[in-house]
Amino acid sequence: MTQAPPTPKAVRRAHDREIIALAVPAFGALVAEPLFVMVDSAIVGHLGTAQLAGLAVASSLLLTAVSIFVFLAYATTAAVARRVGAGDLQSAIRQGMDGIWLAILLGAVTLAAVIPTAPAIVDLLGASDTAAPYAITYLRISALGIPAMLIVLAATGVLRGLQDTKTPLYVAIGGFAANAALNAGLVYGAGLGIAGSAWGTVLAQWAMAVAYLVVVVRGARRHHASLRPDAAGIRACAQAGAPLLVRTLSLRAILMIATAVAARLGDADIAAHQIIISLWNLLAFALDAIAIAGQAIIGRYLGAGDEQGARGACRRMVQWGIASGVVLGVLVVATSPLFLPLFTSDSAVQDVALPALIVVAVSVPVSGVVFVLDGVLMGAGDGPYLAWAMLLTLAVFAPVALLVPTLGGGLTALWLAMTLMMTVRLLTLWLRTRSGRWIVTGATR
Repeated sequence: MTQAPPTPKAVRRAHDREIIALAVPAFGALVAEPLFVMVDSAIVGHLGTAQLAGLAVASSLLLTAVSIFVFLAYATTAAVARRVGAGDLQSAIRQGMDGIWLAILLGAVTLAAVIPTAPAIVDLLGASDTAAPYAITYLRISALGIPAMLIVLAATGVLRGLQDTKTPLYVAIGGFAANAALNAGLVYGAGLGIAGSAWGTVLAQWAMAVAYLVVVVRGARRHHASLRPDAAGIRACAQAGAPLLVRTLSLRAILMIATAVAARLGDADIAAHQIIISLWNLLAFALDAIAIAGQAIIGRYLGAGDEQGARGACRRMVQWGIASGVVLGVLVVATSPLFLPLFTSDSAVQDVALPALIVVAVSVPVSGVVFVLDGVLMGAGDGPYLAWAMLLTLAVFAPVALLVPTLGGGLTALWLAMTLMMTVRLLTLWLRTRSGRWIVTGATR
């Protein structure tokens, strides 16, 4: 007896279950690194203003390094998910190990570069004479954790590709708890000051890396996958990640230009911009969780040769992105009277921030679709297109944003330029997904 095909409603429910199962744990894991910095800031802040200023400079460099190398997670997720879809778990884990070996190599090179150049880097960022020694101390010690941070990125990509976002969540929770305890104990209990905070973070990061490696190595042994470094595989991972690196650097350039323009508008504007960009980053974490689910799901469908399933999952995730954006936008508007006073009591800053905040709220549904389609194309391994699309977006955004101080409109005009940036991204991503050129089935692209 032939089984009836599933109804559209049943298909949507199946997609919903997959998206929720992957996105919810992914969101928890995404906030781990910012929470590390928040704990460090809270503990170091009680040591003094100079120590906190030094931490601010050093941590911004470390977070930048993590964001630049995030392609280790994204490219690995897509590649592993394809092989999972093709039913070749041994090859999937082997691909993941290549990504981890690349992370180790990049971490070692970055570590070797940061330690001797720490004073010059801190000076370049304009740290004061009182803050610079603390920034150098923190940066040099924390640099020892960079290889661990990159291993975590790559291993997270492996597990996401294997459709497992719960393990990264558990590791993130454990790492956060360990970081908080170690920082408090070493800074105050052992009396190491800001150096204790750096050592606590390094130890927590390496503990997370070891936890991930244990999970991946167990999987490799279970499926008889080689753990040895493979030059060809590592080179392939680097080539796959290069376009995503271009995409990430272009996005970082956009955010840096926005901050530089806000600084030129005045103290109230840059203060308000800092508040809004913090909220924007939080919204991005929520929306990126759906995108991460998209990377894993789309990669698996394409690896299995299921073109119809990939298209269906893409449509459903776009609906999720729109709905999530609408809900988040309404929440931003509803909570803005409570949100702004949490960050500043300066009425001038609040007056500047409020209209810009409304612009952000209205544009969140656009951002929701952008994040989802970005994740879909990453899952499809369509990195070269993402790189060119982001370069185009940068080319459109930069002149518009740089004209804001001349043409007027203040911070609201700047965030209208940011909305234009997201709209350009939406158009480029929508045209690509509509064309169907991203749909390449098989274990490899």
